Amino acid sequence: MSKMQPRSAGRPDGGGARGAGGRGSARPAGGRGERRGQKAAANGRGRASRGQGQRGPASRDDARKGGQRPQGQRPAQGQRPTTDLIEGRRACAEALEGGLPLKRALVAMGGEQDQTLAGLVRRLEAAGVPVERVPKGRLDAISSHGAHQGIVVQTRPFAYAELSDVIVNAGDGHALVVLLDHVTDEGNFGAIVRSAEVVGAAGVVIAKARAAGVGVGAYKTSAGAVLHVPIAQVPNLATAIDELKRAGFWVAGSTEHATQDVWSAPLEGRLCLVMGSEGSGISQLVRRKCDFECRLPQRGRVESLNVAQAATVMCYEWLRRESAAAADAPAGAATPAGER
Repeated sequence: MSKMQPRSAGRPDGGGARGAGGRGSARPAGGRGERRGQKAAANGRGRASRGQGQRGPASRDDARKGGQRPQGQRPAQGQRPTTDLIEGRRACAEALEGGLPLKRALVAMGGEQDQTLAGLVRRLEAAGVPVERVPKGRLDAISSHGAHQGIVVQTRPFAYAELSDVIVNAGDGHALVVLLDHVTDEGNFGAIVRSAEVVGAAGVVIAKARAAGVGVGAYKTSAGAVLHVPIAQVPNLATAIDELKRAGFWVAGSTEHATQDVWSAPLEGRLCLVMGSEGSGISQLVRRKCDFECRLPQRGRVESLNVAQAATVMCYEWLRRESAAAADAPAGAATPAGER
């Protein structure tokens, strides 16, 4: 099978002309777009060549520890000095285990009879977290989805990563970064973060304005995954894409308007996966920045999957290909990010 070359880390902007919306575009010699156009002649798309280096485990652990910024670094610009609420037993346990600074825990009265909840309360008390028993109706009132499971903890604002943290976490080899173009529903955002973390993504990138961030709904739907993967807030998504391209990433836009489906697209290697907002999808500016686009094939009558479901499929397709590439690689070759 043909081998595709990784994007050079020093390449300024992806280079080459692209068609409207990033579809059917030509790419400079050695690029993926040119290989894609030769798919029939090459009898199928080849796997991306191995990255130049192997990401060390320390960089991933350091960047992801507890969802918090390393000591001495400032919070992301524009971060509001408010408190956050985390609901649900698993998310609260993840917050405790991840070392988040917890101000207090609100526990439904009568919850002591539930051994799982009672055990979590004992752990919180042992860690010095004040525990307040409150009526279940109070938890219902502050819950984002009504699924608090009898407990809500209050913590200081989430410490977002910088885009440079995500790039460092990706190392030099194959890696996945998920960039969200103004996804506004916190539940969808949390679900996407969960999928990204499960497949071993190096990070998630979101906009600072007009986009969902890490709040009570995201803690819940991510099942605590927001504590284990760097989440970078950026003022300009297009500029962030340019920076990721300079770091060697190819940029794939997931859109129902694409001409090729996910099975034939080069969704592998060192990849930035762009997912659009629930209503309008990927903006035209961001689409122009994409190196290629792909869509999910469908046979049913429903218009499409929602953004969280689609992101999960795309993330797992990247992991499937990386796992297959790792199985075929000779001994001593770099390990894909999703397998670390």
